[in-house]
Order: sequence, then C-alpha cells, then structure tokens
Amino acid sequence: MSVIINAVQPKSIAAKKGVHAGDTLVSIDGNEITDVLDYRFYQNNSRITLEYINASGKIKKVKIKKDEYEELGLEFETYLMDKKHSCRNKCIFCFIDQLPKGLRDSLYYKDDDSRLSFLFGNYITLTNITEHEIERIIKMHISPVNISVHTTNPELRVKMMKNKNAGAALSIINRFNDAGIKLNCQLVLVPGINDGEELKRTLGDLTALENVESIAAVPVGLTRYRDNLEHISPFDKQNAIKTIETTEKFGNECIKKYGVRKVFASDEFYLLAESELPKASYYEDFSQLEDGVGLVSLLMSEAADALDAYDHKLYKKRRISIATGEAAYPFINRIVDNIMKKWDNLECRVYPVKNNFFGGLVDVAGLVTATDIYDRLKSEDLGEELLIPAVMLDADGKMFLDSVTLDELSERLNIKITPVENDGYRLTEKILGQEM
Repeated sequence: MSVIINAVQPKSIAAKKGVHAGDTLVSIDGNEITDVLDYRFYQNNSRITLEYINASGKIKKVKIKKDEYEELGLEFETYLMDKKHSCRNKCIFCFIDQLPKGLRDSLYYKDDDSRLSFLFGNYITLTNITEHEIERIIKMHISPVNISVHTTNPELRVKMMKNKNAGAALSIINRFNDAGIKLNCQLVLVPGINDGEELKRTLGDLTALENVESIAAVPVGLTRYRDNLEHISPFDKQNAIKTIETTEKFGNECIKKYGVRKVFASDEFYLLAESELPKASYYEDFSQLEDGVGLVSLLMSEAADALDAYDHKLYKKRRISIATGEAAYPFINRIVDNIMKKWDNLECRVYPVKNNFFGGLVDVAGLVTATDIYDRLKSEDLGEELLIPAVMLDADGKMFLDSVTLDELSERLNIKITPVENDGYRLTEKILGQEM
C-alpha cells in the first residue's frame, strides 16, 4: 500500500530533497508505509532511503542523512493514512447501542483500532487486530497498549462481547506482556456477570503479568434507551462496596509484589458505595484518569493547592454560576464554599443538572446535554457568567451531545458560558475571573 503526500512542510528535509504535495510515498528503507505508525517508526533513523512516486509517475529514491528522530516534514490527508478500524463486537454493555438518534454523528462510531490506542489512549478489545499488527507492535515496541479486557474467562468474554474470537484474543495479552509491552487494562463490570468471583479471577490473572501497569474497574453505564437490549441491572450500594473491597485487596497485594498499586476502582464505585474517596496520593501517577479513576481526588487536591497559593484580592464583586452533573455536584460545591470563605465579595452558586436525557442512572458531567442544562437553568438568575465542565463538549469545544452548540445555549440562556477543564487550578482561576 502506498499513500499520497498531502503536503510538505516548507524548508523541511523532504522539501529540500524535492518531494512535493501530490507525490506518493512508497517505502522508507524498503519498508512499506501503510499508516502513520509505519511512517513515524521508520523515519526516525539518522540515515534513510525514501522511495516515492512523483507527479509524472516516475519512481524516485533519495538518500537522507539527518538527526535521529528528526521529522521529514511530510503530511497526509488523514492522520492514520487510511480508515479507522471499527469494532466487530456486540457487547451486552455497549454504551453506543444505548444512544438515541439525533446526537453528534461521531458518537455512533465504534472504533477498535490498535493505532489509536497508542496515539490517543483509546481502548481496544484485541478482537479486531491482525497478526501483522500484533507482530508490528512487538517489533516497534509500541507501548503502552490500552486494552478493554472485562474478563479473563474466555467463555464469559465470548458471551459478554458476542464475538466468537473474544476468548482467543486474550492470548495476545500474554504475548504483549512477554515482549515487554506495557499494558493498561479496563474492566467494565456488570453485576452478576463479571463481578464477584469472576472479578477476582480476572484481577488474579492480570496482576500476575509484570507488564500490566494499571487496571481500572468501572461500573456499566445504563441509559433509558435499552429497548430490545439484554436486561442488565445497575450496581447498588452493596455490590459497589464488595467491588471496592476486591480492588483494594488486589491493589494492596500489588504494592507488596511490585511496589505500586496497579488496581483501582473508578470514582463512581465510591460514590455508589457512599464511601469516602481515597486521597490523591492513593492513585499514584493517575494512569486511568480517562476512566474516571482518581478524577475527583485530583481535582480536589489541585483546588486546595490553588486556594493556598493564590493571595490576590478580588477588587470588584463577582457573581457567577456553575452547572455540573449530579455526581460531581457535592465536590464542586465544596470547592466553591472554600473559595467564597476566602473572598467574601465572590458569589458563586453551583447547580446540579439531572440527566433526564439519558435517564437517572447517568449522573456524570460528561454526559449532560444542553437541553437538560437549559431546562434546569432557564428560570435562574445566573449572574455574569456560567461555568461548565469542558467534557460536556466535543473535541472542538463547540457542541454538546444533543447537537446543540455552545453558542446556541449561551444565546438561549442569555449569558456568557465558559468551559473549564478538569483542573483545580483552572477552575479556581475561572471562578475568580483572574489568571493565577
């Protein structure tokens, strides 16, 4: 497979060697270039031979001497150079299958692409990976790889993912581990299916592998759009408590064996258990933040540090509001209370937004829609500015899940709306309206 070069950076190595936009890249040092991983890996050497086809159809080979890891300067139409690999599973807990029509188009795509795992931290199931890709990951030592494991019971994994190859794919984890590839593992737990004794089996199998760096256990997410889907019960308080006990037990064993915890339950489990969240230090390097592991503790710790460090006066009265999900509400409210104690000319009210769109079992901020925000706040006096978590919006920071744009909601509520990253320092800054 060859790929068309979309652009060549001015004054780059490739430009100086006469490569132009519209030329076709064939190989580097005789290695076929099929996607961005091939390109990034083989361009790193200090001496390479670049083979390409120019606009007139002539095959050209140029020898290049450069610094190791120095970029050639080629750009391509798509980042991956080809289409993303979509998921072939039909998991009983799949959140995308529980989405109604009319949301952002990108939400309905199920990716299962090993390249995106390395490049962007996406999780893959290993049911959609070829032998060529496995060998390439080992050869290039692409690390870490993020894997949605769910269970190490082969028969149960087939049942949960409704893919006959789901059990056999588990052997790839062992191959990666033996090759020294670092692995981050995700377990979406379903009550009565892969929790309890099955969870103990899975954690026992995974923690025995030295190159498994972290394991996150998260509860299944259930929306009200489950018509014609398999019945799944949500986690209750008692099941959540048992899950925490199991993850903490295995985590403590990992500390004795490896010197690090490795095993974590997501924040949601602690909230469901009505249990106090661990301190920020418990989560070590926060390797599973994307799964909501330690997210609240990190935010609270950062906000406390910001409060101690920031001593500027607030010279004029400031009145603002914050909208967030029900799960995060008590923690955001605590942060705001502490800030208002320090600056008495600040008035900030926090509003929990119930997720009527997806149903009462969904309470995380990242799944709150503009429609629910508007319905909750339309009759409130919000002050001069409304802060919202940035995770409510798409990657461009412009659109909510229900396809309403940030500008549209701002106009409907007649207020400036400012998205804020999940960062205690940034949240403190935005609440005060001043840079730290």
